[in-house]
Amino acid sequence: MERRLTAILSADVVGYSRLMGVNEAGTLAELTRLRAEFINDKIAGHQGRIVKLTGDGMLAEFPSVVSAVACAVEMQKGITERMADVPHDRRLEFRIGINLGDVIVEGADIYGDGVNVAARLEEVAQPGCIAISQSVRDQVGNRLDCVFEDLGELELKNIKRPVRVYSISPENVDVRNNRDAKSSPAARWDRPSIAVLPFNNMSDDPEQEYFSDGITEDLITDLSKISGLVVVARHTAFTYKGKPAKVQQVGRELGVGFILEGSVRKAGTHVRVTGQLVSTESGAHIWAERFDRELTDIFAIQDEITHAIVEQLKVKLQPQEKKSIGQARTENVEAYTYYLRGRDLLHHHSKSYYELARRMFVKAVELDPLYARAYAGIADCDSSLYLHCRVNVGIDNLLATTAKALALDNKLPEAHASRGVALSAAGRDEEAEKEFEQALALDPNSFETHYSYARVNFKLGKVERAAALFERAFAIRPDDYQSVCLLIHVYRGLGRYEDSKEAARKGIHLAERELALHPEDPRPAHLGLGALIELGETDRAREWIARALAIDPDAPLTQYNVACGLTKLGDIDAALDLLERSVPQLGPELTEWLKHDSDFDGLRSHPRYQKILEQIG
Repeated sequence: MERRLTAILSADVVGYSRLMGVNEAGTLAELTRLRAEFINDKIAGHQGRIVKLTGDGMLAEFPSVVSAVACAVEMQKGITERMADVPHDRRLEFRIGINLGDVIVEGADIYGDGVNVAARLEEVAQPGCIAISQSVRDQVGNRLDCVFEDLGELELKNIKRPVRVYSISPENVDVRNNRDAKSSPAARWDRPSIAVLPFNNMSDDPEQEYFSDGITEDLITDLSKISGLVVVARHTAFTYKGKPAKVQQVGRELGVGFILEGSVRKAGTHVRVTGQLVSTESGAHIWAERFDRELTDIFAIQDEITHAIVEQLKVKLQPQEKKSIGQARTENVEAYTYYLRGRDLLHHHSKSYYELARRMFVKAVELDPLYARAYAGIADCDSSLYLHCRVNVGIDNLLATTAKALALDNKLPEAHASRGVALSAAGRDEEAEKEFEQALALDPNSFETHYSYARVNFKLGKVERAAALFERAFAIRPDDYQSVCLLIHVYRGLGRYEDSKEAARKGIHLAERELALHPEDPRPAHLGLGALIELGETDRAREWIARALAIDPDAPLTQYNVACGLTKLGDIDAALDLLERSVPQLGPELTEWLKHDSDFDGLRSHPRYQKILEQIG
């Protein structure tokens, strides 16, 4: 029996059965063409060999782990480019898993746990991405400029021990830029590249975290407006929050030439901000400054930091860029502080948080009646209260608030997104879609816009479009449990059962973390319990049901999601009891959602369920 240590790559097409159902001949022809014209050459070019083809999947081996990962990245990038003009419902998209392991060789074939782990890694990979094992991560080291997202230790099907899994998104990788080639992280760009790491909160009060995060986000926003700079997106930069990291390592992982890092200490009416610009190639400090100012000078400090970076990196500002930097801010620092607090609270998604966040935004508007972002924040709170909690906010008032935000700044992406949600709540769905599309055109990397737009599409029964938007939302914020947990139900409704299980694995991990951070919030429990049921962890699912009901038993959203779980657990009467209690309080979005939710397939023919549907019309 021959054995050897090898790098194993396992890949398959996402949603292949659905694609074959839509267009069998076309799908098969496109897959054959893609293999012949692109994939086979890529594998051979990286000294790999195809072990076998399995319908829509394949198994390949490589003598080098670095070669396997580099090949996978080039494959994913190339396939994405080739599919760019293909309609979404006919597009081929791959998942790839890579493992380094011992295999048994029999003729041209290979077997063993090393192969099995690679196949299971492929199952948990995000569409268009690559999942790798700890052994692969260790061997790659810093040889490739990859951003490795640590998914934690996962229980993989039929694998005895948990496997620590990392995810690689090809859009964050340039495989040509590696240590072996002796090229610097900045070499891939034709202009200076920078990542703004989350500024540390040095205040005595940990509650001030929202303030330091807000300053970081606004610096990223301002720098992103400058065409002469490449700026790492907010969600990527924030993966380093609270983690010690060497500048050169971060530079390699993010592929940037410079890092901006700093700290914020806020005490009463005084603020101290430190900032330093560091070269990731040499580790040298290019610029450093400490600002000890009155809190009212915070905007001037942010502008000074931005302009210092522009000056140090010798970036030429276009006339419009000079005007746009800092344009969306208020001049009232107290209003800005209330706005940041409201934005932080709004992320928690419960009635009490919506109401508290709204008070923050209202206070910001009282302090500055021309603050467009604060009006958009008020509208978001009112929409959530109306759609999820059936609070009578007055649709006309809601629409007026979004109109006010747009009147003050019609180039503000969040104002268009807020208007889209409000129009959807008013039943004006065609107008809502136009506003969402405008918001995405202004800011294609907005998690909130993709997430809200996905919910609206599901409400309208456009399930395929909802899936694509939720997928993009999760790609933007891979640390957020909501979009991936909702994808479980969306995938099930589309018959994409393997994708549903994959989303469940990720959803459990993220919901557990959110529960640990915010034990007072029932949402991670009642949204995450579906992930537990999906993977057969019914005892834990019942624990989470009890936990969600203990935290907020009367919230209609809690009752609705718990009813979903109870239905799938076979507790039909208990599920119907909760639905009958929650439906009269549900907002219009959830009553429409109810009609398409695959979680209630076990109730469709029940007389009590039919009566509930008659109630909502």
